[in-house]
Amino acid sequence: MLNLLFQQTVGMPVTDPVVVFAIVLFVIFLAPILFQRIRMPGIIGMILAGAALGPHGFYVLERSAAIELFGTVGLLYIMFQAGLEIDLNEFRKNRDKGLAFGVLSFAIPQIFGTLGALYLLGLNWPSAILLASMFASHTLVAYSIISGMDLVKNEAVTITLGGTLVVNILALLVLAIVVSSTRGELTPSFWYNLLASLAVFVYLVIWIGPRVVRWFFRNIETDGARQYIFVLSFVFAASFGARIAGVEPIIGAFLAGIAINRLVPQTSPLMNRINFVGSALFIPFFLINVGMLADFAILFNGPAALIAVGLIVSLSLILKWLPAYLTARIFRYRPEERRVIFGLSVAQAASTLAAALVGYKLGLVNDNVLNGIIIMILVTCVVSALVVESAGRKLVVLEATRRPEAPKEQQRILVPVANPGNIMPLIDLAVMITPPKSEQPVYPLAVINDDEEAQARILALQKELEKAVQHAAASDTTLTPITRIDLHVGGGIVRAIKELMITKVIVGWHGAYNPKDFLFGTVLDYLLANCDREILVTRLLIPLNTVEKIFVIVPQNAELEKGFSRWIATLRILASQTTGKLFFAGPEPTIGRVVEFAKKEKPVVGVESRVFDDWDDILVLSREVTASTLFITIQAREKTVSHHPWMNRIPRYLSKHFRDISFLLIYPEQNIYNPQDGGPMETPSTFK
Repeated sequence: MLNLLFQQTVGMPVTDPVVVFAIVLFVIFLAPILFQRIRMPGIIGMILAGAALGPHGFYVLERSAAIELFGTVGLLYIMFQAGLEIDLNEFRKNRDKGLAFGVLSFAIPQIFGTLGALYLLGLNWPSAILLASMFASHTLVAYSIISGMDLVKNEAVTITLGGTLVVNILALLVLAIVVSSTRGELTPSFWYNLLASLAVFVYLVIWIGPRVVRWFFRNIETDGARQYIFVLSFVFAASFGARIAGVEPIIGAFLAGIAINRLVPQTSPLMNRINFVGSALFIPFFLINVGMLADFAILFNGPAALIAVGLIVSLSLILKWLPAYLTARIFRYRPEERRVIFGLSVAQAASTLAAALVGYKLGLVNDNVLNGIIIMILVTCVVSALVVESAGRKLVVLEATRRPEAPKEQQRILVPVANPGNIMPLIDLAVMITPPKSEQPVYPLAVINDDEEAQARILALQKELEKAVQHAAASDTTLTPITRIDLHVGGGIVRAIKELMITKVIVGWHGAYNPKDFLFGTVLDYLLANCDREILVTRLLIPLNTVEKIFVIVPQNAELEKGFSRWIATLRILASQTTGKLFFAGPEPTIGRVVEFAKKEKPVVGVESRVFDDWDDILVLSREVTASTLFITIQAREKTVSHHPWMNRIPRYLSKHFRDISFLLIYPEQNIYNPQDGGPMETPSTFK
């Protein structure tokens, strides 16, 4: 009665689209703030706000087609983000555990849920099996909480995400089987068509999809908005393909995220846009849409309805807690990780509702059961958010205490810029190899010779540096541009390295070799002779996120150098953001030590190796690289323990035999020495 009186008094529900959108935006803005004040997750505020404003509350808003549309987009967005952010190396490493959790999380609710529905709720076999499949499926409603706490790469979270795919596919197959059996369509042709369509669908998304997206990124010059729209189009095409194949669109969205996981680096501007739009708009709409489904009035419709609701909610919670508990016991996870597994896997949402509505139309689900399912959706979403928020905070603290101490010297990256057209690839590389959670900015540096044209060159470079600042800001990376006029370009760079306490220098090379040059040209040679920091010399012909292979040549004794651990950390970060795998070639025992160290720390990457020590025939390695390979050689300055004469030939080889290959030469941090006076070696310097 209260909601009817409220509607008549203020003229509800609101139908003006401008006002509807304004109300929803205010809810998205205010609900998290208010609920965080009382120490509850913000997503609960949006779910309860949807219940209060929806048709079963004060009926301020209708559950209109527009809200359902945005809600559906939000659900697909959650599943897409989960696939996109999952650490595929951890996923492969723990795929057996993920499969085990998925089987447990499906089998226990399906078996015991069926028995409970038969003997406690008095349903028949088809109805009981259908209801149990709703207990088995789950939606990653609390995923945004885990993502915000940076726990996505935790092993317990990884296996839960992998198990989600297994559970939902099996649950939705049960739905398809029950519906087909009710309609009398469960024939051999049904199984052939289902398996064939699923096989074609998975092949198109996982095999063909990444190649199309990689081609787009590599060949089509686009701004950030067009890249985002293209990726989103791919996600919804995959979601629609899943429906055609006979499963729910959420499966397609999740597989789409996995398919292009390597093409969207975690620190890239594109990933930042995906996360921003999802958390600011689509996912909140989904949560509000879920809240609008709840009808608490059914709790007062008599004891039968109340008993049905209580049994359904209780069975749902218990049958999702058991797989989490067993998984944690089997794989020896901590209590906090067990609770995170339970919290992520307990929430029921749109896929459950879809199954319930299908069952209701076919007469398999009665009114009491349908209402119980709707209340179950609300309760499980609230429980999911509360459990994940609580356990996640404790897990973050434990992860921090177990994490090894960071190096005392924080990484600072300097990017000297000579060619304005080469700024963006260098900045992209700097952003990609910056350690996660680094608070240090990247320093683009322009050093101009002090002559009559200095002022004009400064103005031209400043415009390009401003564009680079905006480009990096899209990935939440701070750039601090520096412009200097100096009589000596190389000397100006070295002085900046010392003043800013730089640990890593990224320098672009045009790739042209002149026999009169010592190695690359006098500026780079000067840096190598007078700077002991790690120096990366690069020429990037393709976007880094489209690299398919990282091939690394390692010289003998590289493991004995001062900067050994730093350059391996650099490669590990680069691989985790792109291909996820490193291929090393070098002599024994160096290559064994490199592989051991590369596998030792996080982020986890795949590592392969081969023994190679015929440096006079180094060009044979050109067979290992293609236009989509990033070719890397670990170099060394002269008079150091890992320097070899063949290194002096590398620039000539790159210029002559690797013209179409993107490469990266890494000069590790080393102690440089001038035998004449014990100080740095000097080389004249001018830009070529």
